Amino acid sequence: MKLEERNVPVMEQFIVNIIHRPEMVPEYAEKVTGHGQAEDIGRKALLTESLDIFKTQQECAHKNGLKTTIQMTYASLFNDEAVALAKEHHEKYGDEIGLTLLGLPCKEFREKYKTKDFCIWMFSMEDKKAIVKDVFEKFHERFGFYPESTGSYYMDAELTNYIKEQYPSVKCAVATCWEEGPKAYHTCNNSWYTFMDGGPWAPWIPSKQNTHAPAANEAEDSGIVAIPHLSRDLIACYDGNGSNFGTHPQNVLRGMIYDTETWEYPYLYNLIDQFRYQAKFNNGYAYNMMFVGPGWMNKMGRWEAPYELLLKSYEDGCAYYGKLKKEGKLTDMTMSEFADFYRQKKSYTEPECALWRDILYGSKKQVFWYCDPYMRVGVNMDQGGAIVDLRPYAAKLNWPVGIGTPHIQDASYPFLIQEKYRAGYFTHYAGEGTVRSAKICHNGEEVDLCLCRTKAHFSQDGKNRVLTLDPVEIEFSDLTVKLQTVLTFIEGTGTIKTERRVLEMSNPEAEVTINEYMVGCYGTTEYTEDMSSLTLAIEKAGEKETLSYEYKCREVSMPEAEKVSCTLPPIETVVSMNCEGSDKEGYFKEGYAFSPMFTIGYNGKLNDKEVFTTWLNLEKAD
Repeated sequence: MKLEERNVPVMEQFIVNIIHRPEMVPEYAEKVTGHGQAEDIGRKALLTESLDIFKTQQECAHKNGLKTTIQMTYASLFNDEAVALAKEHHEKYGDEIGLTLLGLPCKEFREKYKTKDFCIWMFSMEDKKAIVKDVFEKFHERFGFYPESTGSYYMDAELTNYIKEQYPSVKCAVATCWEEGPKAYHTCNNSWYTFMDGGPWAPWIPSKQNTHAPAANEAEDSGIVAIPHLSRDLIACYDGNGSNFGTHPQNVLRGMIYDTETWEYPYLYNLIDQFRYQAKFNNGYAYNMMFVGPGWMNKMGRWEAPYELLLKSYEDGCAYYGKLKKEGKLTDMTMSEFADFYRQKKSYTEPECALWRDILYGSKKQVFWYCDPYMRVGVNMDQGGAIVDLRPYAAKLNWPVGIGTPHIQDASYPFLIQEKYRAGYFTHYAGEGTVRSAKICHNGEEVDLCLCRTKAHFSQDGKNRVLTLDPVEIEFSDLTVKLQTVLTFIEGTGTIKTERRVLEMSNPEAEVTINEYMVGCYGTTEYTEDMSSLTLAIEKAGEKETLSYEYKCREVSMPEAEKVSCTLPPIETVVSMNCEGSDKEGYFKEGYAFSPMFTIGYNGKLNDKEVFTTWLNLEKAD
């Protein structure tokens, strides 16, 4: 069912970037067009078909009144017709001529670099610099100017900083692909060796230290505005393979999310509309993008879909954007235009927020995403408002990527909490999974709020973003407690305030206890890291007790503790909690080899109409 128009608020601006690349040797396409022949990336039929598809994609946009950003590939710079088309469309339609670092493979590239690698961020830094110089100077040779936009699936910080230093005209770049990590790897037959989980899903200004982590101020500003590679479904992509759930029309076909008889795909339009709806949570601004290479519209068909359906889906997608533009509900921008708009619209510390609901499976699931220079947070209302994903951007972790670094393929920003890779609440019969939640206890009975489904309502209090959850009823054998959770994200601090408010008790004289906890670890994949460098601490009034992590399952508590924390040197992060509540007691727990986690938290008491408040804080370790 289509999202009803009345559910989409009046907004200042819904912006779309439509990006095409004349990828003369598109990913995968050589093997398809080769019809079993030996590989030849210079095959004339391949180059001709690729250019024809690029022309078709451009036509789809232009006939709907939409301008595009043409990101020239290295291969296309050697093609006179591709260069002439870009110049013509720039003059005629106002398209921007940019330069992508995708589409490197061609005869000229392989002859010089003697490799089949094509991911710019995976090369050595020496090769990155040489490739950038080759590609940018070839662009200048063909067009007489340097580009204002560039991009790839991912651009590491060293690469971005180098490009900005050498080619200061660049102001915008496609810089990461949302949640393209182990989940994508597993759905590509364990052969897609690119990992880049943990970044923003919407535009941001990357820091000089780490592309994923937004800059907190001018000193950290890398000098570009970054946009994601495709706009993803913020539930379906997180829960499953992101390549099936994006506003690229052929992602939807790959996910088989269409009627095979009528060739209709309401999900695509619902997804675009849900991005429009995010303006409600971002001061009247919403963003969407579509980044397309010709390999998706191969004449041989793709993803069990014939060419006719591939073409129809793209025509229909552009037509929907065109319809929104005609109705005054959408503004199409080139990448450089958007970069200028974004810097005028957003401040460094202003967060990006998304209150996202399931539009695919009918589950009524709701997730809230929050991203600022200090953290990226995922809150799952199906688990009572538990934090199920937490990335400590406050550390601005320096994470070199590529050959010659410790992270050749893994560009992900490490997590402290990640329910897909480290279990979350619903876990094995032994051990624990990472999650931030609370347990309510009474007379020996215990209920974790992860079991209490709810819904959330967004509001803004000054510069703080507030998530107010619908009350839940917790039933014990002799008592019912009506409890409400309010989460406040305090802008510019790396702090999340959590209030648990008792609205009503079936016995007003009763008392319950509460255990506010965070189970955490660190990593980028499903596999555990060495936790032995971690230090747990608890303190009050000059008194401090610390514990070096040794997998011994030890626990320490302290009445009226002012702070409980864990320091994680491998990711240069300190995560801590403090508390305001009745009879509070801070504690920490060391994990063990089968459950290599740590737990920090507070226990306390709650009576009718009382509030128990905790703060979760993220800081960079010294």
